[in-house]
Amino acid sequence: MSRPNFLIFMPDQLRADAIGAFGNPHVSTPHIDALAARGTAFPNAYVQHPVCSPSRASLLTGWYPHTAGHRTLTHLLKPHEPNLLRILKDAGYHVTWAGMRGDTFAPGATELSVHEYGFAQFPTIGYGGPYPDGVWSRLFYRGEVPDDGRVDPDEAAVRTAESWLESPPAEPWVLFVPLVAPHCPFQVEEPWFSQYDRDALPGPAEPGDRAREPRYMQAIREAYGIEEVTDEQWREVTATYYGMISRLDDQLGRVMKAVQTAGAAESTVTLFFADHGEYLGDFGLIEKWPSALHDCITRDPLIISAPGLGEGQTSQAMVEMVDVLPTVLELAGVDAPHRHFGRSLVSLLRDPAAPHREFAFTEGGFTVEEANRLEQPSFPYDRKGELQHADPTLVGKAIAVRDARWTYVWRLYEEPEFYDRTTDPHERDNLAGHEKHAQVQQRLHDAMVRWLVETADVLPAEDDPRLPDVVLPVPGAAPKP
Repeated sequence: MSRPNFLIFMPDQLRADAIGAFGNPHVSTPHIDALAARGTAFPNAYVQHPVCSPSRASLLTGWYPHTAGHRTLTHLLKPHEPNLLRILKDAGYHVTWAGMRGDTFAPGATELSVHEYGFAQFPTIGYGGPYPDGVWSRLFYRGEVPDDGRVDPDEAAVRTAESWLESPPAEPWVLFVPLVAPHCPFQVEEPWFSQYDRDALPGPAEPGDRAREPRYMQAIREAYGIEEVTDEQWREVTATYYGMISRLDDQLGRVMKAVQTAGAAESTVTLFFADHGEYLGDFGLIEKWPSALHDCITRDPLIISAPGLGEGQTSQAMVEMVDVLPTVLELAGVDAPHRHFGRSLVSLLRDPAAPHREFAFTEGGFTVEEANRLEQPSFPYDRKGELQHADPTLVGKAIAVRDARWTYVWRLYEEPEFYDRTTDPHERDNLAGHEKHAQVQQRLHDAMVRWLVETADVLPAEDDPRLPDVVLPVPGAAPKP
């Protein structure tokens, strides 16, 4: 396939285990599952940061969050920094961004990276609004919203993509469709709100030994007042979250149908992935946290469908989301103009059992000296910000390193964690310090140190002259008349 088109469909806050193709028997995701049936699913793909903007910056640059300091919601990709969309645009691709989902590019970078941006039909309603009484606002739950004809930003973005595909450009194109859902608030209209039988859904994963968990977990439970939330309430939130997923699945199906109608299906590579996951009641927690590194937050539902490169495949390789950039560039026949840390997945599209990575890394959090850069959000995220400012060590820097079996988490201000995912897939039983596993824990710790050293920075592509010409007066010289 020469110079394929690319459809990049990216929901927000979508757990990998909340999709049928990744093993969930309760949720209905026929279009995502169909995409996986035409391509390759990666059940061991991990994001490099547990929060939206840093994760997006990482996957678009192929850099880790620490490489250039993209670790906050407000340090976005600058015009002078490389990113996947701009690289493709500079290589002759027509790049279109459907919608206005921001929190990725700093001022000026969007104009350099895409040809078109925004809505063909502007949304008539946003997200948010009143919450039900009681604890629901601290669960970010709004429940059923009316289907009254108003158009939210996700629906407007999807309609924009459909409209654009009615007459796509002649040159190879990239259509980037980032959505908000299923990011909270948890809300959806009919028929999706009532799609799932609450009583048929399993409850969330119970907490492990609370004495050996990161301190932010109990702090959230107490500050949010959610310790007494019942299984029935958690299942209500889950059913609504699943309804949001089924809605976005339907929207993906519409965009893929528009690609088919445009006659571009056989020349278009489709990538589906999220920027991070969601607690959804696991461990008695909701939403996410800047130093949360559990599997439910960091494992990503990556699917790539490239015509002619395998169908219905699953690769168990350890994958990082920084691998998206070199994968797309290799398929496009474009060289990266910068040093990055991604490894192309094209060999896995050809052979899912091909060797790839031994480890996947995720990082998050801050030092106490960075407390002034922490979030100060409004309701209903206010208590989240208050916790961080009251005790910045609750959101201290942390790194997770995973291999095919083990997870090791190093935390700057707390004791480490160590999990065996073969017997403990939810990462509840902290084995750190057990003599039986000391060698394995040390091996992952050493891998983390080596990773930090190797990826601490990047040399720029261009050299500076060591003795540049300087246009300034000579010290002590007489001033010019």
